[in-house]
Amino acid sequence: MAIIEFPKDIRWGAATAAYQIEGAATKDGRGLSIWDTFSKTPGKVLNGDNGDIACDSYHRYEEDIELMKELGIDIYRFSVSWPRIFPTGTGEVNQSGLQYYHDFVDALLANGIEPMCTLYHWDLPQALQDKGGWENRETVDAFAEYSDLMFKEFDGKIKKWITINEPWCVSFLSNFIGIHAPGYQNLQLATTISHHLLLAHGKAVTKFRESGLTGEIGYAPNLEWNEPYSNKQEDIDACNRGMGWFIEWFFDPVFKGSYPQFMLDWFEKKGVTLSIQDGDMAFIHQPIDFVGINYYTGSVVRYKENHELFDNEKVDIGYEKTDFDWNIYPEGFYKALSKLKDQYGQIPIYITENGACYNDGVENGRVKDQRRIDYLKQHLTSLSRAIDSGVNIKGYLTWSLLDNFEWAEGYDKRFGIIHVDFNTLERTKKDSYYWYKQTIKNGWFDMFY
Repeated sequence: MAIIEFPKDIRWGAATAAYQIEGAATKDGRGLSIWDTFSKTPGKVLNGDNGDIACDSYHRYEEDIELMKELGIDIYRFSVSWPRIFPTGTGEVNQSGLQYYHDFVDALLANGIEPMCTLYHWDLPQALQDKGGWENRETVDAFAEYSDLMFKEFDGKIKKWITINEPWCVSFLSNFIGIHAPGYQNLQLATTISHHLLLAHGKAVTKFRESGLTGEIGYAPNLEWNEPYSNKQEDIDACNRGMGWFIEWFFDPVFKGSYPQFMLDWFEKKGVTLSIQDGDMAFIHQPIDFVGINYYTGSVVRYKENHELFDNEKVDIGYEKTDFDWNIYPEGFYKALSKLKDQYGQIPIYITENGACYNDGVENGRVKDQRRIDYLKQHLTSLSRAIDSGVNIKGYLTWSLLDNFEWAEGYDKRFGIIHVDFNTLERTKKDSYYWYKQTIKNGWFDMFY
C-alpha cells in the first residue's frame, strides 16, 4: 500500500467555463462572443463544431449541481459569459443574464457548494473585438467596469474571484500561434495583449479593493514544466526561455512589479517591444489573495537554433500521452509548484485546473476511464509532495466536471469526469467520478488501488 493523505482543510472541487458548457448562445439577450464568430468560421474548429448548445448547462444547471453535490465537492469554479451581462461589452446591463447567474449561484449555495467565479474565460464580446479587442486599451477599462458590476451585484454570495483565466492562452495561443479565437498570428500583437490582460487584471483588483467587499481575488495562469535535455548551458537557457514564457512573464509583473529582463531582451531580439504607460505596473503589482494554477503537461527541451520562437525544441523521450497527445508529466507538477514557492514566496495556491483528455465511451451504462484515474493519482501524489514541501496549497479543482466543447478541438476531446452524450445531452458518471468522490470523502487514496 502507498497511502497519499491530504490536509483536513484542503478544499476539493471541479471546474468548467461558460462557453464550453452553457449553450443557449442566443438565449435571454446574450450577445455574440469571439468564440461564436471563430467557431463558425470554416476551418477554425474541428468538424465545424460550436458552443451553441454545448452541454446545455444553461437549462440543466440544477441537474449538474445535483451531480456536484453527490460528488461531494465543496467548491465549484465556473465562469461568467461577459456578453450575457453586457451584450456589446459595455453600456446597458442585460438583466436576464444577471438573473441567470443569481439563480445559479443561489442554487450552488443552497446545496452547500461555494462558488468560485472566473470573470474572463475567453469569451470576449465580439463588439469589443470589432474595436480592436484586447489590443485596444478601452477593452481593459470595459473589463474593469464589467468586473465592478459583478463584484457589487454578487457581494456576499461569491467570495472567491478569478479575474483572467490563462492569460498566456488569451494572448500568445490566440494571437501569435493563432489556433484560438480571434486567430491572429502576430507576435507584437500577442505581446501587447499579454500586457493589457495583466493590466485588466490589476484594474479589476483595484475595483474590488475600492468596493470594500468581502472575499478573495486572484488570477489563474496556466503553466508547463520544461526540463533541459542536458546540462549544457544552451539547453538550460533554451529551457528557461520556454518556461519563462508561461511563468516569469505572467508572474513577475504581478508579484515583483516588473517584467523579467531576460524575456524582455529576448523579445527585443525578435523585434518586439512592450509599451508600458505610466501607472500600468502599479495597477498590475498589487497584492492578491491567491493564485490559481492550471497544470496539464511538460516536456524535455533542448536548444535548436532558429527553431520556433525561443530557439528551442521539445524532445519526445517516450512519455506516455493522453488522448490530446500531451505528455503525462506529474513530476513537472511538483517542480513547477516548488519553483513558484522558491521565486514568489508562500502564495496561497488553488489548483484551478488539472485533468486529462481520454475519450472513453459509455459501454453498458458505464465509462471505464482507468487512465484518467491513474493520471489523477499521479498528479495528486505530486500535489501531496508539494504540500509536504511547504507549498501553500489551499484547494484542488479538477478539470473538468463535464465533457464539453473543447475549443479548437470541438467535441472530439473529452476531459470530464462525467460523460456527456452530445446528441441526447445525457450525463453518465465515469469511473473517475466515483474514484474522485471516494478520495474527497476519505481525504486520502491508495496509489496502488
